Amino acid sequence: MQPTKKNKNVSTARWKHILSERVQQLPASEFDQIMRISKENKNVISLGPGEPDFDAPKPVIDYTAKMLEAGKTHYSSTSGLAELKEAIAKKLSKDNRVHVEDPQTEICVTAGSTEGLILGLMTIVDPGEEVFVPNPGFLAYTPMVDLVTGFAIQLPLVDTDGFQLHPEMIEEKCTEKTRALILNTPSNPTGTVLKKKVLEEIADVIVEKDLIVLSDEAYEKFVFGKEKHVSFASLNGMHEHTLTLQTMSKSYAMPGYRIGYIAGHHELIQEINRIHIYTSLAPSTANQYGALKALQLPTSYVEKMRNSYAKRRELMLKLIHQTQSLHLAKEPEGAFYMFPRITEGKTSQQYAHDVLNRAQVLVVPGNEFGNKGQGFVRMSYATQKEKIQEAFERMWEKGF
Repeated sequence: MQPTKKNKNVSTARWKHILSERVQQLPASEFDQIMRISKENKNVISLGPGEPDFDAPKPVIDYTAKMLEAGKTHYSSTSGLAELKEAIAKKLSKDNRVHVEDPQTEICVTAGSTEGLILGLMTIVDPGEEVFVPNPGFLAYTPMVDLVTGFAIQLPLVDTDGFQLHPEMIEEKCTEKTRALILNTPSNPTGTVLKKKVLEEIADVIVEKDLIVLSDEAYEKFVFGKEKHVSFASLNGMHEHTLTLQTMSKSYAMPGYRIGYIAGHHELIQEINRIHIYTSLAPSTANQYGALKALQLPTSYVEKMRNSYAKRRELMLKLIHQTQSLHLAKEPEGAFYMFPRITEGKTSQQYAHDVLNRAQVLVVPGNEFGNKGQGFVRMSYATQKEKIQEAFERMWEKGF
């Protein structure tokens, strides 16, 4: 893997005058290469990609097939199947303490929560307006803000503080042009779970500055420490200030289904649906039925995954603490990631490149998640315990 570069010179002279400035300014990412290596090279142990190693629940697969056989191959409404939105509303109420008065007007089903995020940004951000993003944070946040011609204001997070987000960061950097905050708990890539007290303090700033929070809760089911997941919209007064983004990809091991949803005030969702018509029109109908079946399953399906991840987390924590080249200042409590600091003085790219070439182990360079991720790597424990153990033994054998 080579160091990340800006994408300005991606095109030959033949195409440069055709490609938009928007696409030429997007940062080049190594993530596609990482995904390809992890799936194609059988000798490499991948601690890289961020998707469950479980298959979708069999009842979900069977029901999806049944719906296809039944002819459910036509468009749904733009905002999604009515019965799916009803099920999502019940789930939000039961699991997240987020009240949805009218599921048909307050929920939009999307092609994963990633589509929900960019639809939300397109709805509330005008050119030049500002959006707070965590740094390090999910690699799509800043490019998405760029794509809607907004300006991403980086909120620098540090490992010695457990990558916690503090309200004064928002307060100090807020201007008349600031419109929104992207909030991610549990966090990709750091595994941080924000404390309820911190979220309540952030909520006070959000009200004072009249901002919208895009609350990315993709890993809500995977919390392992003493903290519990708190949905931002469940906090007092936050319903009108929050767009809640959730997905079937992680909690139900259905990333290939590409089904997520966005929930919020009906006037915001109404405008999101207007944009949705001109993007994907509607998600896959059959896959929406699969999502409906998943939400009807006993909690044991999710608990089985969570318990497995908990054991793998304990193993990876132990192994990182035994690895001279890596250091964890605080133990992450959520998602299925570790984000250790490199102690050798190498850049993230150099370390990931060396580990891949010498130990045949794939990790993700931390700078993929923002410049504050430089000097770190992301390691996923969404792989079998035996593979995690072998990956670290390979690294130790090669002197890491």
